[in-house]
Formats: sequence, structure tokens, C-alpha cells
Amino acid sequence: MTYRTVEEQLDRVLAQVRQHPPVTVPLDEAHGRTLRVDARAASAVPVFDNSAMDGFAVRFADVVDAAPDRPAVLTVVADIPAGSALDPAIGAGEAVRIMTGAPVPAAADAIVPFEDTAGGLADSLGEVTVQRAPRARGAHIRRTAEDTAVGDVVLGAGALLGPRQLAALASAGIGLVEVSERPRVAVVSTGSELVAPGEPLRRGQIPESNSTLLAGLVAEAGGEVVLRRVVDDEGDGPADAVAEAQRSGADAVVFSGGVSAGAFEVVKQSLGDSMEFTKVGMQPGKPQGFGTTADGMLLFGLPGNPVSAAVSFEVFVRPALLRMQGRRSIHRPRMHLPAGTGWRTPPGRVQYLPAVIDRSDPARPVVRPATAGGSGSHLSVGLGIAEAYAIVPAETEQVSAGDLIEVMEL
Repeated sequence: MTYRTVEEQLDRVLAQVRQHPPVTVPLDEAHGRTLRVDARAASAVPVFDNSAMDGFAVRFADVVDAAPDRPAVLTVVADIPAGSALDPAIGAGEAVRIMTGAPVPAAADAIVPFEDTAGGLADSLGEVTVQRAPRARGAHIRRTAEDTAVGDVVLGAGALLGPRQLAALASAGIGLVEVSERPRVAVVSTGSELVAPGEPLRRGQIPESNSTLLAGLVAEAGGEVVLRRVVDDEGDGPADAVAEAQRSGADAVVFSGGVSAGAFEVVKQSLGDSMEFTKVGMQPGKPQGFGTTADGMLLFGLPGNPVSAAVSFEVFVRPALLRMQGRRSIHRPRMHLPAGTGWRTPPGRVQYLPAVIDRSDPARPVVRPATAGGSGSHLSVGLGIAEAYAIVPAETEQVSAGDLIEVMEL
């Protein structure tokens, strides 16, 4: 059987992705957003020369020879806490008490920490006895723009804005950023057998879990779920859901189920004119549907088995949502680890195996299947412990313990 490759299918998807114009938001509203324009420093970091220690601002020439047996005794002429605007003059034989982060007086060219004086903080006004000379002129002074100068790029376009990134922008005086809109996504599960989790089950019914899975994955990818629906295997539910998604301003609809070769494939039957259905050389996730509406809304048809849906989202939907946001990288980083055990692989298809990374030996971590059942697409509970996908090439017929395996951490 001839399959479309994963790469070919992904190329078809990405070719249809559109980006919205950026929006400007305050930093407090930018968490989880993607930066669309380089963010340049509005103020230097540090903003001014400031003290790296609690101690005394001095003239280096006055203390260069200080030692326990020949201390330098200086007169303290001022006191500068953090936040002060003082810039006192310092003459020969004088010092200024200074706290960490306070601006260094223009006349000072070194800081002597309390620890290098005879009295320390307890005896720090009036006179100070310096027992150890600073290592060099400029010691313990943080210089203006040592980290970043005004106009420097703090973060480049395409960066994901998390807590550390937002703090970096704030420290550079940036209060507003241009970011991507969050992709608006509708999640639609199909299947007459589906029942809300926790509800009593009749024979033939199962708890509906895919919408929970896919909604969470959308949120992790920076998107916003604007619609969640479950539709039966009969009727025109998928087309109705698409119409409702359009009214909600959705950028994409993600269906699970109804795309395979059975007699009740409702997505195929309802949206056959808007979507292409094909077989992709991957396991799980062989049946795939994709298309667009006339106004450019993306339509994803994923298999209904939970592992298939999770893998398909990872391989096709997540990159599209990240591309939509202008993310610098749309793929997760990968590494190679030895297999901790052997397992079977499907002939002629790339395998995406839910896996755990065994770090019992920190010097030699290995990758293992997340469940004893291997890569069965129905093994939804195994997804709960999976921390990676082990990716095995289509030409590999069997994985043996010790084989080097490509691993995508989740």
C-alpha cells in the first residue's frame, strides 16, 4: 500500500496556515503569547552604575594598599540606600556607606564590602577601617548597560513569552509588546457511543475523553478553545459544527473520529467536499483528514482512538497552531536515547510510540514503551504516564534493547 509521508501531509497543512496581524498588549496580558516583533530595550540594564554589595563606595587610590596590618581609615561622609538619587562628593580619605543596588557616586571607583572592614555594618558611620583592598579598580560595581544597552534586542520575534521572558522585558523598561492573537479553535468529538465522563454507561458506550485531551493540547499550544461539541455518527453534525465555529470566529476546527474506512464515518460523509481524506505512513494516526473552508478556516480530521488523536495533534495540528502564531520553532526538540527494551514496529510506517524515559541510571537514561500493550491506539490510560514519543523510522522492522531511538519529549 502506498502512503503519503508525514512530511508531505504536514507541508499541505502548513501551506494553508494564515497569520493574523499582531496586537499590542501590556506585559501582564502577554503570558503564553508569541512575540511578533523584536522587543528592544527602552532602558539600559543596569540603568546606572550601582553597587553589587552592601559596604562603602571609595576612591580606589585610598584603599589600594589596605591590609590587616596596615588598614586604611576613612571618614564616612554620606549614606546611600537603594532608590536614592544622592551623588555625594568624595574627597581624599573619605567614603560613602552604600547598599546593594544603590547608585554609585560619580567620584567613587570601587566598593569595599562590609566583610572587608573592621566593624562591618555595626560600625559603619563616622569612620570605617578597611582591612582588605578591593581586587581592582571598579570592584563590586555593576556598570551601566553591562547586560543590555538602550535599543538592544532583548527578545527576538517568534519567542514564547513565559515568566522569565516577561521579567527580562520588564527589566529593560518594556511595558507593551506586539504579540500574536491566540488561535481560536473548535474541538469536536464524533461518535454515538460517547458519554460524558462519570455518567452511567450502557452496553456499547464509552466515556468521551478526546475533547478533554484536545482542548488541553490546544491550550498548551497557545490556542483558545471557543467551541466544544460531541456529535453523533449520523446526520450533518460536523457541518453544523463548522458553521457554529465560523460564527465563533474560529481559526481551526479539530475533529476526532469519523475519518476512517467504516460505515459510519460522519466527518467524511458531512464534509467530503471541504476536506481531503488520506492515509499517512504513520502509526498510530494512519487515517487523516484536512481541508479549509472558503474563508480559510482550517479543518483537521483526526482518528478517534485517543492515542491516534494525541499523536496526530502533535504531528499536524500543533505545528499549524504555532506557525499561525509566528513561533520561531514549530517542532519540539528531539534527542536520541537507547531503547531499554525491544518492541515491534509497523511495516512501512513511522511509529510514534508513547514512551517513558527511565532515568534509574542517570548516566545512561533509556526509553521504554509507556504501556505493556505497546503502541495500541486505544490504550488511552498509557497516555497519562507518557512523557515522550519514541519515533521509529518506517524502514525499521523491530526495535531491540540498546538500539538508538529518536525521542520527542512532551
